[in-house]
Amino acid sequence: MRSSGGPSIAGGSVAAVDLGATSGRVIVGHVDTDGVRTEHVARFPNGPVTLHEHDREALHWDVVELYQQVTAGLRDAFGRNPDIASIGIDSWAVDYGLLRDGRLLGLPSHYRDDRHEHGVAPVHAAVDSAELYSRNGLQHLPFNTLFQWAADPTLHLADRALLVPDLLGYWLTGVEAAERTNASTTGALNATTRGWDPALRAAAGLPSGLLPTLRDPGDRLGPLLPAVADLVGGSAPVTLVGSHDTASAVVAVPATTGDFAYISSGTWSLVGVELEAPVLSDAARDANCTNEGGVDGRVRFLKNVSGLWLLSESVRTWERGGERIDLEALLASAAAVTAPVPVFDVADESFTPPGDMPARIASWCSEHGLSAPATRAEFVRSILESLAVAYAATLATIATITGKDIRQVHIVGGGSQNRLLCQLTADRTGLPVLAGPVEATALGNILVQARAAGLAGLGGASLEALRTVVARTVEPVRYTPTTERTTTRSTPRRRMSV
Repeated sequence: MRSSGGPSIAGGSVAAVDLGATSGRVIVGHVDTDGVRTEHVARFPNGPVTLHEHDREALHWDVVELYQQVTAGLRDAFGRNPDIASIGIDSWAVDYGLLRDGRLLGLPSHYRDDRHEHGVAPVHAAVDSAELYSRNGLQHLPFNTLFQWAADPTLHLADRALLVPDLLGYWLTGVEAAERTNASTTGALNATTRGWDPALRAAAGLPSGLLPTLRDPGDRLGPLLPAVADLVGGSAPVTLVGSHDTASAVVAVPATTGDFAYISSGTWSLVGVELEAPVLSDAARDANCTNEGGVDGRVRFLKNVSGLWLLSESVRTWERGGERIDLEALLASAAAVTAPVPVFDVADESFTPPGDMPARIASWCSEHGLSAPATRAEFVRSILESLAVAYAATLATIATITGKDIRQVHIVGGGSQNRLLCQLTADRTGLPVLAGPVEATALGNILVQARAAGLAGLGGASLEALRTVVARTVEPVRYTPTTERTTTRSTPRRRMSV
Protein backbone atom coordinates (compact mmCIF):
# COMPACT_ATOMS: atom_id res chain seq x y z
CA MET A 1 0.00 0.00 0.00
CA ARG A 2 1.28 3.46 -0.80
CA SER A 3 1.92 5.36 2.40
CA SER A 4 2.61 9.04 2.60
CA GLY A 5 2.05 12.08 4.74
CA GLY A 6 1.80 14.36 1.72
CA PRO A 7 -1.29 16.20 0.50
CA SER A 8 -3.89 14.55 -1.70
CA ILE A 9 -4.20 15.33 -5.40
CA ALA A 10 -7.64 15.99 -6.96
CA GLY A 11 -9.31 14.30 -4.00
CA GLY A 12 -9.50 14.74 -0.27
CA SER A 13 -8.81 13.23 3.12
CA VAL A 14 -10.87 11.31 5.66
CA ALA A 15 -10.06 9.83 9.07
CA ALA A 16 -10.70 6.16 9.82
CA VAL A 17 -10.99 5.05 13.45
CA ASP A 18 -10.34 1.30 13.36
CA LEU A 19 -10.72 -0.52 16.66
CA GLY A 20 -9.69 -4.15 17.00
CA ALA A 21 -9.89 -6.53 19.91
CA THR A 22 -6.20 -6.05 20.72
CA SER A 23 -5.39 -2.58 19.38
CA GLY A 24 -6.87 0.54 17.85
CA ARG A 25 -5.59 3.05 15.33
CA VAL A 26 -6.49 6.31 13.66
CA ILE A 27 -5.55 6.41 9.97
CA VAL A 28 -5.95 9.30 7.57
CA GLY A 29 -6.79 8.23 4.05
CA HIS A 30 -5.83 10.51 1.17
CA VAL A 31 -8.05 9.59 -1.76
CA ASP A 32 -7.33 10.71 -5.33
CA THR A 33 -7.79 9.41 -8.83
CA ASP A 34 -4.77 7.11 -8.48
CA GLY A 35 -6.00 5.30 -5.36
CA VAL A 36 -5.62 5.69 -1.62
CA ARG A 37 -2.61 6.76 0.38
CA THR A 38 -2.68 6.10 4.12
CA GLU A 39 -1.13 7.99 6.99
CA HIS A 40 -1.06 6.26 10.37
CA VAL A 41 -1.38 8.98 12.98
CA ALA A 42 -2.12 6.98 16.13
CA ARG A 43 -1.97 3.43 17.41
CA PHE A 44 -2.89 2.33 20.91
CA PRO A 45 -3.43 -0.92 22.81
CA ASN A 46 -6.85 -2.36 23.56
CA GLY A 47 -7.73 -5.39 25.59
CA PRO A 48 -9.84 -6.77 28.41
CA VAL A 49 -9.91 -5.21 31.84
CA THR A 50 -10.42 -7.70 34.67
CA LEU A 51 -12.62 -6.54 37.55
CA HIS A 52 -13.68 -8.44 40.65
CA GLU A 53 -17.47 -8.66 40.78
CA HIS A 54 -18.93 -10.44 43.80
CA ASP A 55 -17.61 -14.00 43.52
CA ARG A 56 -16.08 -13.84 40.02
CA GLU A 57 -13.48 -12.13 37.89
CA ALA A 58 -15.25 -10.35 35.02
CA LEU A 59 -13.82 -9.13 31.71
CA HIS A 60 -14.77 -5.66 30.47
CA TRP A 61 -13.78 -3.12 27.82
CA ASP A 62 -12.41 0.24 28.98
CA VAL A 63 -14.38 2.27 26.44
CA VAL A 64 -13.65 5.51 28.28
CA GLU A 65 -9.93 5.00 27.68
CA LEU A 66 -10.72 4.07 24.07
CA TYR A 67 -12.63 7.34 23.65
CA GLN A 68 -9.68 9.30 25.04
CA GLN A 69 -7.29 7.53 22.67
CA VAL A 70 -9.63 8.11 19.73
CA THR A 71 -9.97 11.84 20.40
CA ALA A 72 -6.20 12.14 20.92
CA GLY A 73 -5.68 10.40 17.58
CA LEU A 74 -8.20 12.68 15.87
CA ARG A 75 -6.39 15.69 17.34
CA ASP A 76 -3.17 14.45 15.73
CA ALA A 77 -5.05 13.82 12.48
CA PHE A 78 -6.47 17.34 12.31
CA GLY A 79 -3.09 18.76 13.31
CA ARG A 80 -1.52 17.17 10.25
CA ASN A 81 -4.51 17.44 7.90
CA PRO A 82 -6.86 20.32 8.74
CA ASP A 83 -8.99 19.61 5.66
CA ILE A 84 -10.31 16.21 6.83
CA ALA A 85 -13.75 15.83 5.25
CA SER A 86 -15.20 13.01 7.35
CA ILE A 87 -14.63 10.61 10.26
CA GLY A 88 -15.70 6.95 10.26
CA ILE A 89 -15.59 4.37 13.07
CA ASP A 90 -15.45 0.59 12.93
CA SER A 91 -14.81 -2.01 15.63
CA TRP A 92 -15.29 -5.63 16.58
CA ALA A 93 -18.88 -6.87 16.80
CA VAL A 94 -21.43 -7.97 19.45
CA ASP A 95 -20.33 -5.91 22.49
CA TYR A 96 -22.36 -2.92 23.67
CA GLY A 97 -22.76 -0.20 26.26
CA LEU A 98 -25.96 0.53 28.16
CA LEU A 99 -27.11 4.12 28.65
CA ARG A 100 -29.70 5.82 30.80
CA ASP A 101 -30.47 9.46 30.12
CA GLY A 102 -27.36 9.53 27.97
CA ARG A 103 -25.04 8.23 30.72
CA LEU A 104 -23.06 5.02 30.49
CA LEU A 105 -24.10 2.35 33.01
CA GLY A 106 -20.74 0.74 33.71
CA LEU A 107 -18.06 -0.64 31.41
CA PRO A 108 -19.26 -2.94 28.61
CA SER A 109 -18.69 -6.65 29.11
CA HIS A 110 -16.09 -8.39 26.96
CA TYR A 111 -17.37 -11.13 24.65
CA ARG A 112 -14.85 -13.56 26.19
CA ASP A 113 -16.43 -13.10 29.62
CA ASP A 114 -18.46 -16.18 30.50
CA ARG A 115 -21.53 -14.23 31.68
CA HIS A 116 -23.23 -14.71 28.31
CA GLU A 117 -23.50 -18.46 28.90
CA HIS A 118 -26.48 -17.78 31.17
CA GLY A 119 -28.38 -16.13 28.34
CA VAL A 120 -28.51 -18.98 25.83
CA ALA A 121 -31.11 -21.15 27.60
CA PRO A 122 -33.72 -18.41 28.19
CA VAL A 123 -33.51 -17.23 24.58
CA HIS A 124 -33.86 -20.78 23.25
CA ALA A 125 -36.76 -21.37 25.63
CA ALA A 126 -38.57 -18.45 23.99
CA VAL A 127 -37.45 -19.14 20.39
CA ASP A 128 -36.09 -22.54 19.44
CA SER A 129 -32.86 -22.71 17.47
CA ALA A 130 -34.56 -23.46 14.14
CA GLU A 131 -36.89 -20.47 14.36
CA LEU A 132 -34.08 -18.30 15.66
CA TYR A 133 -32.00 -19.09 12.56
CA SER A 134 -34.93 -18.56 10.22
CA ARG A 135 -35.28 -15.06 11.66
CA ASN A 136 -31.74 -13.80 12.21
CA GLY A 137 -29.70 -16.20 10.08
CA LEU A 138 -26.82 -16.14 12.56
CA GLN A 139 -24.26 -18.76 13.40
CA HIS A 140 -24.74 -19.92 16.98
CA LEU A 141 -22.08 -18.30 19.10
CA PRO A 142 -22.80 -18.13 22.83
CA PHE A 143 -21.53 -14.55 23.01
CA ASN A 144 -23.90 -13.20 20.35
CA THR A 145 -25.39 -9.96 21.65
CA LEU A 146 -28.86 -11.46 21.98
CA PHE A 147 -27.54 -13.92 24.55
CA GLN A 148 -25.49 -11.22 26.28
CA TRP A 149 -28.61 -9.07 26.63
CA ALA A 150 -30.58 -11.99 28.05
CA ALA A 151 -27.87 -12.52 30.68
CA ASP A 152 -27.38 -8.84 31.56
CA PRO A 153 -28.71 -8.09 35.06
CA THR A 154 -28.59 -4.34 34.44
CA LEU A 155 -30.62 -4.34 31.21
CA HIS A 156 -33.79 -3.14 32.96
CA LEU A 157 -31.97 -0.02 34.15
CA ALA A 158 -31.16 1.19 30.64
CA ASP A 159 -33.13 3.16 28.09
CA ARG A 160 -30.65 2.67 25.24
CA ALA A 161 -28.15 0.02 24.08
CA LEU A 162 -25.38 1.03 21.66
CA LEU A 163 -22.79 -1.24 20.08
CA VAL A 164 -19.21 -0.07 20.59
CA PRO A 165 -18.77 1.99 17.38
CA ASP A 166 -22.25 3.46 17.81
CA LEU A 167 -21.41 4.40 21.40
CA LEU A 168 -18.26 6.22 20.33
CA GLY A 169 -20.19 7.91 17.52
CA TYR A 170 -22.74 9.07 20.08
CA TRP A 171 -20.04 10.55 22.29
CA LEU A 172 -18.59 12.39 19.28
CA THR A 173 -21.87 13.71 17.85
CA GLY A 174 -24.64 13.32 20.42
CA VAL A 175 -26.64 11.28 17.88
CA GLU A 176 -27.87 7.77 18.72
CA ALA A 177 -28.09 5.24 15.90
CA ALA A 178 -27.45 1.59 15.10
CA GLU A 179 -25.36 1.01 11.98
CA ARG A 180 -26.93 -1.90 10.14
CA THR A 181 -23.91 -4.13 9.37
CA ASN A 182 -22.94 -4.30 13.03
CA ALA A 183 -26.59 -4.55 14.14
CA SER A 184 -26.81 -7.69 11.99
CA THR A 185 -24.36 -9.43 14.35
CA THR A 186 -26.53 -8.91 17.44
CA GLY A 187 -29.09 -11.62 16.71
CA ALA A 188 -31.96 -9.14 17.07
CA LEU A 189 -32.00 -8.09 13.40
CA ASN A 190 -34.25 -9.96 10.99
CA ALA A 191 -32.09 -11.30 8.15
CA THR A 192 -34.86 -10.89 5.57
CA THR A 193 -36.42 -7.54 6.48
CA ARG A 194 -33.12 -6.14 7.83
CA GLY A 195 -35.06 -4.44 10.60
CA TRP A 196 -35.25 -5.13 14.34
CA ASP A 197 -37.26 -8.31 14.94
CA PRO A 198 -39.95 -7.85 17.65
CA ALA A 199 -40.03 -11.57 18.51
CA LEU A 200 -36.28 -11.69 19.03
CA ARG A 201 -36.27 -8.53 21.11
CA ALA A 202 -38.92 -10.13 23.31
CA ALA A 203 -36.93 -13.37 23.57
CA ALA A 204 -34.00 -11.49 25.09
CA GLY A 205 -36.23 -9.44 27.36
CA LEU A 206 -35.27 -6.13 25.79
CA PRO A 207 -37.18 -3.16 27.22
CA SER A 208 -39.25 -1.16 24.75
CA GLY A 209 -37.25 1.53 23.00
CA LEU A 210 -33.86 0.12 24.00
CA LEU A 211 -32.66 -0.30 20.41
CA PRO A 212 -31.98 2.84 18.36
CA THR A 213 -32.96 3.69 14.80
CA LEU A 214 -31.13 1.67 12.16
CA ARG A 215 -28.91 3.54 9.69
CA ASP A 216 -26.81 2.43 6.73
CA PRO A 217 -23.15 2.76 5.73
CA GLY A 218 -22.65 6.06 3.94
CA ASP A 219 -25.28 7.88 6.02
CA ARG A 220 -24.12 11.00 7.80
CA LEU A 221 -24.45 10.48 11.56
CA GLY A 222 -23.90 14.12 12.46
CA PRO A 223 -21.34 16.89 13.03
CA LEU A 224 -18.94 16.79 15.95
CA LEU A 225 -20.30 18.31 19.12
CA PRO A 226 -18.80 21.77 19.69
CA ALA A 227 -16.89 20.57 22.76
CA VAL A 228 -15.50 17.62 20.80
CA ALA A 229 -14.50 19.86 17.89
CA ASP A 230 -12.61 22.07 20.34
CA LEU A 231 -10.97 18.99 21.86
CA VAL A 232 -9.75 17.55 18.55
CA GLY A 233 -8.92 20.90 16.96
CA GLY A 234 -11.07 20.43 13.87
CA SER A 235 -14.55 19.83 12.58
CA ALA A 236 -15.89 17.16 10.26
CA PRO A 237 -19.05 15.08 10.18
CA VAL A 238 -19.07 11.49 11.38
CA THR A 239 -20.08 9.24 8.48
CA LEU A 240 -21.38 5.75 9.13
CA VAL A 241 -19.27 3.05 7.51
CA GLY A 242 -19.43 -0.73 7.69
CA SER A 243 -18.93 -0.38 11.43
CA HIS A 244 -18.46 -4.10 11.91
CA ASP A 245 -14.77 -4.29 11.06
CA THR A 246 -15.26 -7.31 8.79
CA ALA A 247 -17.92 -5.44 6.79
CA SER A 248 -15.34 -2.73 6.09
CA ALA A 249 -12.61 -5.30 5.39
CA VAL A 250 -14.75 -7.06 2.76
CA VAL A 251 -15.24 -3.73 0.96
CA ALA A 252 -11.45 -3.63 0.51
CA VAL A 253 -11.03 -7.13 -0.97
CA PRO A 254 -9.12 -6.30 -4.18
CA ALA A 255 -11.17 -8.68 -6.30
CA THR A 256 -11.90 -7.87 -9.92
CA THR A 257 -14.23 -10.83 -10.48
CA GLY A 258 -17.04 -12.28 -8.40
CA ASP A 259 -15.71 -15.83 -8.01
CA PHE A 260 -13.82 -15.17 -4.80
CA ALA A 261 -14.00 -16.15 -1.17
CA TYR A 262 -12.46 -14.06 1.59
CA ILE A 263 -10.76 -14.70 4.88
CA SER A 264 -10.57 -11.65 7.10
CA SER A 265 -7.74 -12.86 9.27
CA GLY A 266 -6.89 -11.41 12.65
CA THR A 267 -7.79 -12.34 16.22
CA TRP A 268 -10.70 -14.16 14.58
CA SER A 269 -10.93 -15.53 11.06
CA LEU A 270 -14.08 -14.63 9.16
CA VAL A 271 -14.29 -17.10 6.28
CA GLY A 272 -16.95 -16.58 3.66
CA VAL A 273 -18.39 -15.30 0.41
CA GLU A 274 -20.47 -12.31 -0.59
CA LEU A 275 -24.10 -12.86 -1.64
CA GLU A 276 -27.06 -10.75 -2.69
CA ALA A 277 -29.50 -12.42 -0.26
CA PRO A 278 -29.33 -14.49 2.93
CA VAL A 279 -29.31 -18.29 2.89
CA LEU A 280 -31.59 -19.53 5.68
CA SER A 281 -31.76 -23.22 4.77
CA ASP A 282 -31.53 -26.14 7.16
CA ALA A 283 -28.16 -26.98 5.60
CA ALA A 284 -26.86 -23.50 6.39
CA ARG A 285 -28.12 -23.76 9.97
CA ASP A 286 -26.71 -27.26 10.45
CA ALA A 287 -23.33 -26.04 9.17
CA ASN A 288 -23.52 -23.13 11.64
CA CYS A 289 -23.00 -20.55 8.90
CA THR A 290 -23.98 -16.95 9.46
CA ASN A 291 -25.65 -14.24 7.37
CA GLU A 292 -24.27 -10.87 8.33
CA GLY A 293 -24.95 -7.51 6.75
CA GLY A 294 -22.52 -6.02 4.29
CA VAL A 295 -22.12 -2.61 2.72
CA ASP A 296 -24.70 -1.76 0.01
CA GLY A 297 -27.10 -4.40 1.30
CA ARG A 298 -24.82 -7.31 0.47
CA VAL A 299 -24.81 -10.41 2.68
CA ARG A 300 -21.61 -11.76 4.15
CA PHE A 301 -22.30 -15.50 4.27
CA LEU A 302 -19.54 -16.84 6.47
CA LYS A 303 -18.39 -18.69 9.53
CA ASN A 304 -16.48 -17.31 12.45
CA VAL A 305 -13.40 -19.51 12.76
CA SER A 306 -10.83 -19.10 15.47
CA GLY A 307 -7.87 -17.07 14.27
CA LEU A 308 -4.44 -15.82 15.20
CA TRP A 309 -5.68 -15.49 18.76
CA LEU A 310 -4.37 -19.06 19.16
CA LEU A 311 -0.88 -17.95 18.15
CA SER A 312 -0.81 -14.62 19.99
CA GLU A 313 -2.10 -16.18 23.20
CA SER A 314 0.56 -18.91 22.92
CA VAL A 315 3.25 -16.26 22.51
CA ARG A 316 1.90 -14.39 25.54
CA THR A 317 2.10 -17.61 27.56
CA TRP A 318 5.72 -18.21 26.56
CA GLU A 319 6.67 -14.61 27.30
CA ARG A 320 5.23 -14.69 30.81
CA GLY A 321 8.46 -16.37 31.88
CA GLY A 322 10.35 -13.22 30.94
CA GLU A 323 11.63 -14.40 27.56
CA ARG A 324 11.07 -12.22 24.51
CA ILE A 325 9.72 -14.21 21.55
CA ASP A 326 10.96 -13.30 18.07
CA LEU A 327 7.81 -14.10 16.09
CA GLU A 328 9.46 -13.96 12.66
CA ALA A 329 12.15 -16.41 13.77
CA LEU A 330 9.51 -18.65 15.34
CA LEU A 331 7.47 -18.67 12.13
CA ALA A 332 10.60 -19.52 10.13
CA SER A 333 11.26 -22.44 12.47
CA ALA A 334 7.65 -23.57 12.08
CA ALA A 335 7.99 -23.47 8.29
CA ALA A 336 11.05 -25.72 8.56
CA VAL A 337 9.20 -28.41 10.54
CA THR A 338 9.03 -31.58 8.44
CA ALA A 339 7.67 -34.08 10.96
CA PRO A 340 3.88 -34.52 11.12
CA VAL A 341 2.13 -32.27 13.64
CA PRO A 342 -1.34 -32.78 15.14
CA VAL A 343 -4.30 -31.04 13.57
CA PHE A 344 -6.76 -30.00 16.26
CA ASP A 345 -10.27 -28.55 16.27
CA VAL A 346 -9.73 -24.78 16.47
CA ALA A 347 -13.44 -24.33 17.24
CA ASP A 348 -13.24 -26.21 20.54
CA GLU A 349 -14.59 -23.91 23.26
CA SER A 350 -11.58 -24.64 25.48
CA PHE A 351 -9.57 -22.32 23.21
CA THR A 352 -11.89 -19.30 23.62
CA PRO A 353 -10.88 -17.82 27.02
CA PRO A 354 -7.47 -16.22 27.65
CA GLY A 355 -4.86 -18.46 29.23
CA ASP A 356 -2.19 -21.05 28.63
CA MET A 357 -2.96 -21.96 25.01
CA PRO A 358 -0.09 -24.45 24.52
CA ALA A 359 -1.24 -26.41 27.57
CA ARG A 360 -4.80 -26.47 26.23
CA ILE A 361 -3.64 -27.67 22.82
CA ALA A 362 -1.57 -30.40 24.47
CA SER A 363 -4.56 -31.39 26.61
CA TRP A 364 -6.84 -31.53 23.55
CA CYS A 365 -4.34 -33.76 21.76
CA SER A 366 -4.07 -36.07 24.74
CA GLU A 367 -7.87 -36.35 25.01
CA HIS A 368 -8.09 -37.27 21.33
CA GLY A 369 -5.27 -39.81 21.28
CA LEU A 370 -2.76 -37.58 19.48
CA SER A 371 0.83 -36.79 20.38
CA ALA A 372 1.12 -33.17 21.42
CA PRO A 373 3.67 -30.88 19.73
CA ALA A 374 7.08 -31.19 21.39
CA THR A 375 8.63 -27.80 20.58
CA ARG A 376 7.46 -24.23 20.17
CA ALA A 377 8.01 -24.47 16.42
CA GLU A 378 5.82 -27.58 16.31
CA PHE A 379 3.11 -25.82 18.35
CA VAL A 380 3.10 -22.94 15.87
CA ARG A 381 3.04 -25.28 12.89
CA SER A 382 0.20 -27.23 14.50
CA ILE A 383 -1.80 -24.02 15.06
CA LEU A 384 -1.35 -22.83 11.48
CA GLU A 385 -2.02 -26.25 9.94
CA SER A 386 -5.18 -26.54 12.05
CA LEU A 387 -6.37 -23.09 10.96
CA ALA A 388 -5.72 -23.91 7.30
CA VAL A 389 -7.66 -27.18 7.60
CA ALA A 390 -10.56 -25.30 9.23
CA TYR A 391 -10.49 -22.68 6.45
CA ALA A 392 -10.57 -25.33 3.74
CA ALA A 393 -13.38 -27.30 5.36
CA THR A 394 -15.40 -24.12 5.88
CA LEU A 395 -15.01 -22.99 2.28
CA ALA A 396 -15.93 -26.43 0.96
CA THR A 397 -19.09 -26.35 3.09
CA ILE A 398 -19.97 -22.84 1.96
CA ALA A 399 -19.45 -23.80 -1.69
CA THR A 400 -21.79 -26.76 -1.26
CA ILE A 401 -24.51 -24.73 0.48
CA THR A 402 -24.43 -21.71 -1.82
CA GLY A 403 -23.40 -23.32 -5.10
CA LYS A 404 -20.91 -20.49 -5.51
CA ASP A 405 -17.98 -21.26 -7.79
CA ILE A 406 -14.95 -20.27 -5.73
CA ARG A 407 -11.83 -19.90 -7.84
CA GLN A 408 -9.60 -17.83 -5.56
CA VAL A 409 -9.28 -16.94 -1.89
CA HIS A 410 -8.43 -13.44 -0.69
CA ILE A 411 -6.85 -13.19 2.76
CA VAL A 412 -6.99 -9.68 4.16
CA GLY A 413 -6.05 -8.24 7.53
CA GLY A 414 -3.10 -9.01 9.77
CA GLY A 415 -3.03 -12.70 8.85
CA SER A 416 -2.19 -11.79 5.24
CA GLN A 417 1.36 -11.09 6.47
CA ASN A 418 1.76 -14.63 7.79
CA ARG A 419 3.39 -16.27 4.79
CA LEU A 420 3.24 -19.78 6.23
CA LEU A 421 -0.48 -19.51 6.97
CA CYS A 422 -1.18 -18.20 3.47
CA GLN A 423 0.76 -21.00 1.82
CA LEU A 424 -0.86 -23.66 3.99
CA THR A 425 -4.27 -22.22 3.11
CA ALA A 426 -3.46 -22.48 -0.59
CA ASP A 427 -2.26 -26.06 -0.10
CA ARG A 428 -5.28 -27.14 1.93
CA THR A 429 -7.89 -25.50 -0.32
CA GLY A 430 -6.14 -26.28 -3.60
CA LEU A 431 -6.89 -22.70 -4.67
CA PRO A 432 -4.68 -19.68 -5.29
CA VAL A 433 -4.51 -17.35 -2.30
CA LEU A 434 -4.09 -13.61 -2.77
CA ALA A 435 -2.83 -11.98 0.44
CA GLY A 436 -3.41 -8.34 1.29
CA PRO A 437 -4.13 -5.61 2.04
CA VAL A 438 -3.12 -5.76 5.68
CA GLU A 439 -5.16 -2.66 6.58
CA ALA A 440 -8.25 -3.82 4.68
CA THR A 441 -10.64 -2.68 7.38
CA ALA A 442 -9.26 0.86 7.41
CA LEU A 443 -9.25 0.96 3.59
CA GLY A 444 -12.90 -0.11 3.42
CA ASN A 445 -13.76 2.46 6.09
CA ILE A 446 -11.93 5.17 4.12
CA LEU A 447 -13.52 4.32 0.76
CA VAL A 448 -17.10 4.29 2.06
CA GLN A 449 -16.46 7.73 3.57
CA ALA A 450 -14.83 8.98 0.36
CA ARG A 451 -17.83 7.81 -1.67
CA ALA A 452 -20.25 9.52 0.70
CA ALA A 453 -18.23 12.74 0.48
CA GLY A 454 -17.91 12.51 -3.30
CA LEU A 455 -14.11 12.56 -3.20
CA ALA A 456 -12.05 11.75 -6.32
CA GLY A 457 -15.16 11.15 -8.40
CA LEU A 458 -16.34 8.27 -6.18
CA GLY A 459 -19.79 9.69 -5.46
CA GLY A 460 -22.29 6.98 -6.33
CA ALA A 461 -19.59 4.41 -7.11
CA SER A 462 -20.54 0.74 -6.88
CA LEU A 463 -18.91 -1.65 -4.45
CA GLU A 464 -17.07 -3.20 -7.38
CA ALA A 465 -15.73 0.23 -8.34
CA LEU A 466 -14.43 0.73 -4.80
CA ARG A 467 -12.65 -2.62 -5.04
CA THR A 468 -11.06 -1.49 -8.28
CA VAL A 469 -9.60 1.47 -6.34
CA VAL A 470 -8.14 -1.01 -3.84
CA ALA A 471 -6.70 -3.10 -6.66
CA ARG A 472 -4.97 0.05 -7.97
CA THR A 473 -3.65 0.79 -4.49
CA VAL A 474 -2.25 -2.57 -3.40
CA GLU A 475 -0.73 -5.57 -5.12
CA PRO A 476 -1.63 -8.78 -3.27
CA VAL A 477 0.97 -11.49 -2.78
CA ARG A 478 -0.02 -14.64 -4.67
CA TYR A 479 0.39 -18.13 -3.17
CA THR A 480 -0.05 -21.12 -5.46
CA PRO A 481 -1.00 -24.57 -4.11
CA THR A 482 2.02 -26.85 -3.87
CA THR A 483 0.15 -30.08 -3.11
CA GLU A 484 -2.70 -31.93 -4.80
CA ARG A 485 -5.84 -32.76 -2.85
CA THR A 486 -8.77 -34.81 -4.05
CA THR A 487 -11.91 -33.91 -2.10
CA THR A 488 -14.60 -32.87 -4.56
CA ARG A 489 -16.62 -29.70 -4.06
CA SER A 490 -20.24 -29.34 -5.15
CA THR A 491 -19.82 -27.67 -8.53
CA PRO A 492 -18.49 -29.92 -11.28
CA ARG A 493 -16.47 -27.09 -12.89
CA ARG A 494 -13.99 -26.90 -10.06
CA ARG A 495 -12.48 -29.04 -7.36
CA MET A 496 -11.97 -27.66 -3.90
CA SER A 497 -9.80 -29.53 -1.46
CA VAL A 498 -10.11 -29.99 2.23
